[in-house]
Amino acid sequence: MSSVELEVRLIGRSRFTAPEDIPFVTDVEGGQALTEFAGRAVYESWARTVPATATNEGFLAHILQVGHLSVLEHATATCYLTGLSRAAAHELIRHRHLSVSQLSPRTPAGDWVAPDGLTEAQRALFDAAAGAAVQAHAELLADLESAAGVGPGSSLRRKQARQVTAGLLPSASATALVVTGNYRAWRHFIGTRATDAADVELRGLAVAVLRLLQSEAPHVFADFRISRLADGTETAASPLLGEG
Repeated sequence: MSSVELEVRLIGRSRFTAPEDIPFVTDVEGGQALTEFAGRAVYESWARTVPATATNEGFLAHILQVGHLSVLEHATATCYLTGLSRAAAHELIRHRHLSVSQLSPRTPAGDWVAPDGLTEAQRALFDAAAGAAVQAHAELLADLESAAGVGPGSSLRRKQARQVTAGLLPSASATALVVTGNYRAWRHFIGTRATDAADVELRGLAVAVLRLLQSEAPHVFADFRISRLADGTETAASPLLGEG
């Protein structure tokens, strides 16, 4: 049992296959191509007669500039998050346009997430308290599962034991989540949670997700700029409006 670090991995993405009877050709693949197709389909503007929007990058830059963000909802990205505290996860799931599957508290990882910015003494106190709660949970669970015995009803009793002891786990307990969002939902999450006013742990998650998505779909997320604060943490913001 120990403190763990956040890890964000991209495990799913949109695919795109252009209809054979539509004269649509673009210079990218996947979600960015799908988003462009959706935008052009609105007016059947397959001909690239305007140089500024002839490329996928130019077209999506225009989409972001004019706030035609509904077309971003067709493409999705799925991330696997580990090393996030349950406290931060409670905030994450408030973003209702993100789809979340979270590790059950009946299957505790046994680790916790320590907040940034603590002194050495404060960190030691935090780790001791979190470790004690996790250890108490493990000991009580073992005792209740042993008392569940074997035979008829034992499986249910062990399940109930895991439910009863879940309340002992601190909010700092590490959890794991699979999170899927369309591009617009991810932009909103990043735009609201990567600011300097946001919770530090959730801000770190938002910036990590942003880096991942800037690599996956740069034409959709390149307008966000990451900057470092005096305390060493990072924020991100976009000059564009209409992210609500």
